[in-house]
Amino acid sequence: MLSRMMPVKNIVHLGRNERKLAEFTRHTMSTPSAFFGTIPPPQRLLRPLHVNEKKLFGPGPSNMPPIVVEGLTQPLLGHLHPEFLEIMDDVKSGIQYVFQTNNPLTFAVSGSGHAGMECAIMNLLDEGETILVVQNGVWGQRAADLSDRLGLNVRKLVVPEGEVISVEDFSEAVDNYRPQVAFLCHGESSTGVAHPLERFGDICNAYDCLFLVDVVASLGGAPFHADDLKVDCVYSATQKVLNCPPGLAPISFSEKALKKMLNRKKRVPSFYLDALELGNYWGCFDEPRRYHHTAPISLVYALREGLSIVAQEGIKNLVERHQKNAKLFYAALKELGLEPYVQNEACSEQELVFKFSI
Repeated sequence: MLSRMMPVKNIVHLGRNERKLAEFTRHTMSTPSAFFGTIPPPQRLLRPLHVNEKKLFGPGPSNMPPIVVEGLTQPLLGHLHPEFLEIMDDVKSGIQYVFQTNNPLTFAVSGSGHAGMECAIMNLLDEGETILVVQNGVWGQRAADLSDRLGLNVRKLVVPEGEVISVEDFSEAVDNYRPQVAFLCHGESSTGVAHPLERFGDICNAYDCLFLVDVVASLGGAPFHADDLKVDCVYSATQKVLNCPPGLAPISFSEKALKKMLNRKKRVPSFYLDALELGNYWGCFDEPRRYHHTAPISLVYALREGLSIVAQEGIKNLVERHQKNAKLFYAALKELGLEPYVQNEACSEQELVFKFSI
């Protein structure tokens, strides 16, 4: 191997290519700017980072409990270390618990709630297939837009903002369009609607349609039982009721959904969001785990701790606490003359949305 410290006088004893390499080495060592460039380090990065603590009252992210913060500081492990795989198993069982499902294909997508939405739609449908989107706010619009980008046949069931779709209208739309998947957002954070879910899964099941539900804003703050509601795919995010940092999207697929994915005409267009590959990495199948991607190790630690808080309190108690606090908050704001944006029984107990004039 050619030494970078070779004296110049020894160059004459080298071959032509070796002499060129030695000349290049000598030149770059004598003129550092030619190798490292002339752009100076940004002054803003030479200051220490300091973030003032704030009380976060938006729909998310939310403030993290000390145990979750401590989880973020745990030593890093490799993404295939046996100890880390055990922690992934903890997280998987915790996600099954908060979703109230026994689905084996349950894991956390490395990405925000948007990644969960994209993973769900992309895996459940082949290009050209039909999705029915109940659109009564931003997240229905987002699901429709994403589906259109994937080349799907998008059918919209548009509902005025702040309102919900009736079971009868939903059933009629499923009967008319015969979609492969029907999408509904449980907690529409843009308007404060907590959409009822009872009977919607039964309708989808009767038409051999997969029922896809977004619980990003509602999970842990409203009653939700994926298996009892016959939900075929559900996804959420970590930065809301779960009180974890953003960056992971819990997701679960039913056996019926898995069967459809196994019989796709084409492969999922994204390797990163391929639920079968991710399911293998998360140990959802009875097979050796394969490397898929480098998971956000510290975020997985934090989610594990956030889910442990839910397990210790109990999901039923967690939901009831949010419902009780929401009623108190609504009552207090009404005394100030503020009215909820949603004026019916679908008023959310996680996202408290009020009307006011500016």
